[in-house]
Amino acid sequence: MLTIVLVSFAFTLHAQNVLKGTVKNSDGNPIENATISVDGTKVAISTNQQGQFSIQIPAGKSKLTARAVGFLTIKKDITSNDYQNGIEVMLDDDNRNLEEVVVSGTLKEVSKLDSPIPVEVFTSKFFQANPAPTIFESLQNINGVRPQINCSVCNTGDIHINGLEGPYTMVMIDGLPIVSGLSTVYGLNGIPQALIERVEIVKGPASTLYGSEAVGGLINIITKSPSSAPLFNIETMGTSWQEYNVDLGGKFNVGSAQSLLGANYFKYGNPIDKNGDNFTDVTLQDRFSIFNKWNFARKDNKLFTLAGRYVYEDRWGGEMNWSRNYRGGNEVYGESIYTKRWEMMGAYDLPTAENLTFTFSVNGHDQNSVYGDTEYIADQKIAFGQLSWRKEIQNHDILTGLAYRYTYYNDNTPATDKSSHTHLPGVFIQDEITLHPQHKLLLGARYDYNSIHGSIVSPRANYKWNSLDKTQVLRVGIGNGYRVANVFTEDHAALTGARDVVFEGDLKPETSWNGNVNYIKKFYSTSGAVFAIDASAFYTYFDNKIIPDYETDVNKIIYSNLNGHAVSKGISLNLDWAHTSGLKAMIGATVMDVYSEEDGVKEWQMLTEKVMGTWTIGYNLKRLGINIDYTGNLIGPMRLPTLGEEDPRPDKSKTWSIQNIQLSKKFNNGLEVFGGVKNFLNWTPTKGGIEIISRAHDPFERIDDPNLLPFDPSYVYGPNQGIRGFLGLRYNLF
Repeated sequence: MLTIVLVSFAFTLHAQNVLKGTVKNSDGNPIENATISVDGTKVAISTNQQGQFSIQIPAGKSKLTARAVGFLTIKKDITSNDYQNGIEVMLDDDNRNLEEVVVSGTLKEVSKLDSPIPVEVFTSKFFQANPAPTIFESLQNINGVRPQINCSVCNTGDIHINGLEGPYTMVMIDGLPIVSGLSTVYGLNGIPQALIERVEIVKGPASTLYGSEAVGGLINIITKSPSSAPLFNIETMGTSWQEYNVDLGGKFNVGSAQSLLGANYFKYGNPIDKNGDNFTDVTLQDRFSIFNKWNFARKDNKLFTLAGRYVYEDRWGGEMNWSRNYRGGNEVYGESIYTKRWEMMGAYDLPTAENLTFTFSVNGHDQNSVYGDTEYIADQKIAFGQLSWRKEIQNHDILTGLAYRYTYYNDNTPATDKSSHTHLPGVFIQDEITLHPQHKLLLGARYDYNSIHGSIVSPRANYKWNSLDKTQVLRVGIGNGYRVANVFTEDHAALTGARDVVFEGDLKPETSWNGNVNYIKKFYSTSGAVFAIDASAFYTYFDNKIIPDYETDVNKIIYSNLNGHAVSKGISLNLDWAHTSGLKAMIGATVMDVYSEEDGVKEWQMLTEKVMGTWTIGYNLKRLGINIDYTGNLIGPMRLPTLGEEDPRPDKSKTWSIQNIQLSKKFNNGLEVFGGVKNFLNWTPTKGGIEIISRAHDPFERIDDPNLLPFDPSYVYGPNQGIRGFLGLRYNLF
């Protein structure tokens, strides 16, 4: 009997075959912790740091499944040759990132599907489908998010989320509040693309954890870790409009510390006037930024990281014959802006048994600008510090902390008689309760004391349910937010043009209540394809909203708190699909209604569309190794800031679309070449002969004619740059 058992066992071992192989990504780099399983069995194994595996294949089985977080699952047939020479499995990036790790919703790293807060994640691969020199331009293909150009002369802008203007959105770098105040308008252009690992977006109030300015949502730019970044990388691109951009990056070690260093240079120095108004169509720019990040090794894997960034930008737009010797004068009109900005940030886990983390950021922003013969000189410094404590007690994950923010601001405007010093201490607490493996409840509250406006309380509650197999997720949330307005640092329209700025009373902080529902459903096919539906509904109610009034007096912009309420509501839908054939698609649409109501009169918010759509469609020609990316957006009509009934310019825009096409080719040595056409429909706001700038022929209003409208460049709603070709290359050395 024993002999029979031993023979059977030996025969079984012989019937099983050992298969060795490697799992790599589309760049040819190994993937660690990828799961290799044998179809029809429970046999599975994970890859090592080199992406290698060795697995026993039971007799009669000939198909593998390979999966990894952030990549598309693939099934592969095993051939007899694979046993002799080994098998190589190539996984394509999954741009939907349904299993991506996120931190923005709860200040801890969790799977996107496990987060009770809906967080959208976009990796650097997503942005490479439509390469751009700045994160500001890259966000144009994200559903519900729209970069808004605020000035047709100097092209400054901000980011709208679900119809809410830029100041309602907090922009952070590595979870720290860096972009605010002056940099809301001027600071988004200096973040090097090559250093971005991913971008996390939360739509809806996040004031409980992040304080003021996170009323509409937040954008968290996560930079690469020195451990995972390439040893050296370069990305360079040029366009037929003579725009040139270069990103350089690299990493090095000093003892046990790892450092990531990156630099960006952007140059556009070719004045173009295709619409014939004698003003530059696109602002000329000369920008340099440098970024350095350090990770220090510590015992028990405690965190210690430091980073810094410096940005210098010189931009101008105006009449075609403007030159620097006209700066600040009234001979030739030009808007010239010099920006110097520095930032430092860091995080440190205290050497205690308890989970205590101190994070900080400090930044300075020096603004030297002229708008015609009007000077705007501003200086802003912000310091932020936060001590947080996390504790898990049974089914409770408690996060609490103390925060302090100091803001110094001074400018030369009449509204600023003396420098401003604002102190904002705060305390917050959050409890994530696991009611059941499929049910989570998040309760949070924040208390801040503003040295000017007093006490402010911001509570929130979120609930999440997921199906047992995690293919369905439902989230419901409600929260309160507040915002203290700083008109001159946030609204470029207050500075440009000939209008006078008028304040009616002391501006009070805005408050809001937001409710949102989010539902995700994922589908998997036997062929490895993935399809996901992501649907959301949102409703935000504002008190004391500050809305600039362009219409009461064409010579003024009047700022005051609304004597009524304002509402932002709508629904959005994202459809994401990817197939192992190489075809991927991300298509989204948002329908919204953003309005104010005062004295029973409802008014559609200016420069806010009621409908928008975005898409990113890609196809990989695997035999040729060529990727084709087709990206675009569709923006519905919006109300525009005209100068009354005498203004010949339409008071509503028509539906418009920016569409792009790109071809890219990767080589085995780490080189990638890409090129294509941006805005191939050649759309600009001046289509149909519309004049964008009022009184462009007389910007200093020298002609004494009461029938002439004021000079006004604030009538702008989209980029005034037509079709252009681009060509570039990337190189990564690991």
